[in-house]
Amino acid sequence: MQVFLATVQEGSMSAASSRLGISPAMVGQHVASLEERLGTRLLNRTTRRQSLTDFGKTYVEQCRDILERVAVADQDAEAAQAEPRGQLKITAPTTFGTEVLMPALQRYRALAPEVTLDITLTDRNVDIVDEGFDIAFRIGELPDSRLIARRLAPYRMMICAAPAYLSQRGHPDHPADLANHEAIGFTPAARSPWKLAKGDEEVEVSPQISITVNSGQAVRTAARAGLGVIMQPAMLVGSDIKAGLLVQLFADWHLRERSMSLIYHRDRRMTPRLRSIIAFAISEFGTASDE
Repeated sequence: MQVFLATVQEGSMSAASSRLGISPAMVGQHVASLEERLGTRLLNRTTRRQSLTDFGKTYVEQCRDILERVAVADQDAEAAQAEPRGQLKITAPTTFGTEVLMPALQRYRALAPEVTLDITLTDRNVDIVDEGFDIAFRIGELPDSRLIARRLAPYRMMICAAPAYLSQRGHPDHPADLANHEAIGFTPAARSPWKLAKGDEEVEVSPQISITVNSGQAVRTAARAGLGVIMQPAMLVGSDIKAGLLVQLFADWHLRERSMSLIYHRDRRMTPRLRSIIAFAISEFGTASDE
């Protein structure tokens, strides 16, 4: 009924698919299944336009009424259990999820003990609608207009190296000196130049990438072992810098930040558990406007 009503409201199955976050073919299957169950056509369809049948005109109004009643019943049920509860399906990038999100979730569990978490860590751009996730942490730009994005504090980057490496190869005084140093690259962006700025000076440098690896954790481990210079997010290497395992380079230079967002489906009902994880993420990781 929801798919049928969206098809009528949007004027076409393709427009309904964009709104609902499913494929046009799936929209067609839902409508066809409904027509088969009812034993009559609801829509007259041609390659250029669609229109309601006489029965469809009556049925669409009944659908509106039924779905409104269902929504009210759902809201009443949620109001009766205002505490967040139930399962949240979350996906996040592997390194961020392992190093940052998982430790933080201890604090979320204390706030929402009745919520169970089903977490998938992957560096693949997951389609949260088709794959059934409630929310996703996403680093980088967000081309998908089907989703609502809450911008979190950006991923600040740092350049650093192990004391042993710097003792052997020397401490670079200027970013341009990195051209003479070995670096460890994170595979998705290993060949991209490193861009730094200080005042009116901007530098773009391409270190000699001696090792590429598809794991941010492995990049960090290799740097601690003295294998080269790395550029990684501050939230991942900050503890190593404090412990003296890595040394930050060019602290007075600004590196390009990467956006980080919490995303969810725009038609997803704002349940207490979904509201609770959004509020927690904003509290824990800040927002894009934070300094």
